[in-house]
Amino acid sequence: MKSRVSREEQKRDARSAAKNAGTRPIATNRRAFHEYHVEEKLEAGLALTGTEVKSLREGKASLQDGYVAVEGGEAWLWNVHIPPYTAGSWNNVDPKRKRKLLLHRREIQRLASRIQKSGATCVPLTLYFKGPRAKAEIALVTGKKLHDKRETIRRREAP
Repeated sequence: MKSRVSREEQKRDARSAAKNAGTRPIATNRRAFHEYHVEEKLEAGLALTGTEVKSLREGKASLQDGYVAVEGGEAWLWNVHIPPYTAGSWNNVDPKRKRKLLLHRREIQRLASRIQKSGATCVPLTLYFKGPRAKAEIALVTGKKLHDKRETIRRREAP
């Protein structure tokens, strides 16, 4: 028979494993799939402040007008709205500030060259937690024409 202490430890381990297992989506950019052809997807870490992480844990974020730009050899996430954490006072930062994406140098260089050469755009598709870390799935996309959008709707609604 197990002791009470070992049962409590086992419960605690099970809870932490469940909390850190898999990915928990926070926000998705469904409009991006309608507006663009997705060519390539990447996973990038986010450099956030503590109150931004707490706000994301509450499930609050908007990717609607977000995009990725490369400046000075660094990738930045622009126009993603993470609302201020309600319990954070002076620690809260601007909700639409630019946020640094954590990528390898070769990934950033490849992304910058593809954006510059082909005229593609880079947009965030989803924000999620992978274990304790906040991640963004970004995609290299090209714009759809009106007839492409109609064709996508037709395919989706066809039986």
